[in-house]
Amino acid sequence: MTHADHDSLLATARAWAAEDPDPQTAAELGALLGRFADPDTRTAAAQELQDSFSGPLLFGTAGLRAALGAGPNRMNRVVVRRAAAGVAAHVLGVADAAYVPRAVVGFDARYNSRIFAEETAAVFTAAGIQTFLMPTELPTPVLAYAVRALECEVGVMVTASHNPPQDNGYKVYLGGRAVDDAGRGAQIVAPQDAEIAARIAAVGQLESIVLAPEGWNVLPESIAKDYVTSVIALADRERFPERDLSIVLTPLHGVGGRTAQEVLSAAGFETVHVVPEQAEPDPEFPTVDFPNPEEPGALDLALAAAEAHDADVVLANDPDADRVAVAAKDPATGEWRMLRGDETGALLGQHLAGRRAHDAGSNATETVFANSIVSSRLLARIAATAGITHTETLTGFKWISRVPSLTYGYEEALGYCVAPDLVRDKDGISAALLMAELAAATKAEGRTLFDLLDDLSLLHGLHAGDQLSVRVGSLGLLDAMMNRLRENPPQSFADSAVDVVEDLILGHAGLPPTDGLLYLTRDDTRVIIRPSGTEPKLKCYLEVVEPVESAAELDDAKATARARLDAVLRDVEESLGL
Repeated sequence: MTHADHDSLLATARAWAAEDPDPQTAAELGALLGRFADPDTRTAAAQELQDSFSGPLLFGTAGLRAALGAGPNRMNRVVVRRAAAGVAAHVLGVADAAYVPRAVVGFDARYNSRIFAEETAAVFTAAGIQTFLMPTELPTPVLAYAVRALECEVGVMVTASHNPPQDNGYKVYLGGRAVDDAGRGAQIVAPQDAEIAARIAAVGQLESIVLAPEGWNVLPESIAKDYVTSVIALADRERFPERDLSIVLTPLHGVGGRTAQEVLSAAGFETVHVVPEQAEPDPEFPTVDFPNPEEPGALDLALAAAEAHDADVVLANDPDADRVAVAAKDPATGEWRMLRGDETGALLGQHLAGRRAHDAGSNATETVFANSIVSSRLLARIAATAGITHTETLTGFKWISRVPSLTYGYEEALGYCVAPDLVRDKDGISAALLMAELAAATKAEGRTLFDLLDDLSLLHGLHAGDQLSVRVGSLGLLDAMMNRLRENPPQSFADSAVDVVEDLILGHAGLPPTDGLLYLTRDDTRVIIRPSGTEPKLKCYLEVVEPVESAAELDDAKATARARLDAVLRDVEESLGL
């Protein structure tokens, strides 16, 4: 850093501290500036300041998400006020002049979530938007439900979902008259993200943003009750009356515990053991390294509780409860294991296909299943057998939720939408209820969820998947790795020749362009490689399909599929130069 750059950075930081409305971040920034006086800490302080002020934090299809702290590249009250002002300007810009637009704002239990939500409500109200604020910390699905139920033009959820404790975020939904029916109550997509980002960039000085001292409406607790009642109605008690099921439930220190318990209990599942160490919301997430059910060790306490209670199933929500993980004891090994997201997605798909086939007057042509392109191809085969329309989307529920006439959608990262008319997003609570319904019915037949997965393998072939994530030091390295693949494409995976190579940046099967590469081999192995949209990671999704003619072949097929996946993993690593 040059001397001039150094002085400019200090001046920018001091100006920020002088107008920061949050005394805590202003004090933290002051302490950081003070470290410049000590030669031993000056370099580290300069690096931290550079990162904090390298922004602005970019507003994209995931809204905002970053570590808490001062500066335009962090989550703080200044950034939130500017974001709220930009969102408000966008909503007012597309709203009918004769109609007062509505907004609903929710928040989880992370640090500053309530403060960010209240300031958003104050900015919206001052801008002339009729604003509703959630009564307390509630799951993201409740906010997504409220956007549709209250016919709001916009919804904001303050959450960082399953990110580490130091992070927070700002997720935006659009609804009402501003979007078509398929996208009503869904997360924003392009070009809405760019339009909102432009509005945020056009916001003037901080003092120009008006905050109403009052005037927004704090919703009654009944909004959560309405969501619970709607979700309970999804259970088919007439055809699936069984409720003999011992469940271990963990909200992973998040805000979904109480709501999930209410849903399960009201639906008749009375034996629910909540992991006591993780039952209450705690922004520190003290018992897990990362509050993400997919992370190794995150379910250790839940699995120990399941063993202690001799439970039948574990249901684990992430901290904002928009995702759910399912675990059960595998009779083949006697060990508890978490189902992969694709396995749960297939089981829910088969269950919903069966339910709809028996619904009086149901029309299969009006039923649409969807999953992201990186998820398993098994759901497409389940849908085809059931006479159900199936479609693939780009990665992310912002795309899945917009599929016209969607009945069920999922993505392999533990996200499931089982009731799009209620919640146009992934919902870990309603999905947990239907998994409990399925598990109880299966137990009553003397069978397990793993038996159901074997049934699907016999019908459609054994679909086995795995992932490889490569974390890099900078986003530029991701471009270099993708360019390497484009210039030197792999010729085979696991000794099976690559027959099809599709560069997703050119579009694929009618989907919008996205950065990624798809490979199909002669033996139906599929490899998809793409940069993460939120982290400096390259993500590789692998799937092999092993034909199975009889139950006697299942064990050999599973071993063969695992060996093929291991070989594909090695070849992917070699292709990436790892």
